[in-house]
Amino acid sequence: MKDDRETKEKLLASAEHEFMEKGYQGASLRNICKNAGVTTGALYFFFKDKDDIFASLVAPVLGSIRTMMEAHMQQELQEVKGELQEGKDDFSDDIYASRRIIHELYQNYDRVQLLLTKSQGSSLAGCIDEFVAFTEKNYRMLADAQAKVCGVTAPDDYTIHWMAHMQIDAFVHLLTHEPNEEKAVAHLGDILKYLLAGWYALFQRDE
Repeated sequence: MKDDRETKEKLLASAEHEFMEKGYQGASLRNICKNAGVTTGALYFFFKDKDDIFASLVAPVLGSIRTMMEAHMQQELQEVKGELQEGKDDFSDDIYASRRIIHELYQNYDRVQLLLTKSQGSSLAGCIDEFVAFTEKNYRMLADAQAKVCGVTAPDDYTIHWMAHMQIDAFVHLLTHEPNEEKAVAHLGDILKYLLAGWYALFQRDE
């Protein structure tokens, strides 16, 4: 069992290097096996194909981020339905949740870079669009609930879709332009102020 675990770890380490150097489409299973010091048969013992080994590298962090987002969005929806009053929210929950997500992403920085810059051709190449769709669905529910509480008309679907893109793109931009987590967190503060101010402005009553 120990030998199997070590072999799998060698394959993953070799695959990460190969994908980072050549991208998903250019990566070679033969090179992955050669650099790991194992046969192709050993690779197929652990993984179905190239896509499976790529997913094994990046899917765990995707699942972790999605779980964090789901928990935060569910909390936001409950707060809006039960507690939120105009002008009450100080954004502290949003800041805390975003910092946790940023930390998780930077703890897995290299594999996140694989996903963002090297995944073309893999089954996970469209994961950013999936996160936008997930965020949009939750924003739609949150906006409808908040509009009801505030007594205003909810933003239309186009606006919700655009804001979902803005939210996800903000994280993508940080990860592709700022390799330092501490600096990314500092930038995040201003980004959140901008995004959240715009969000709450949508639910203010017209004079």
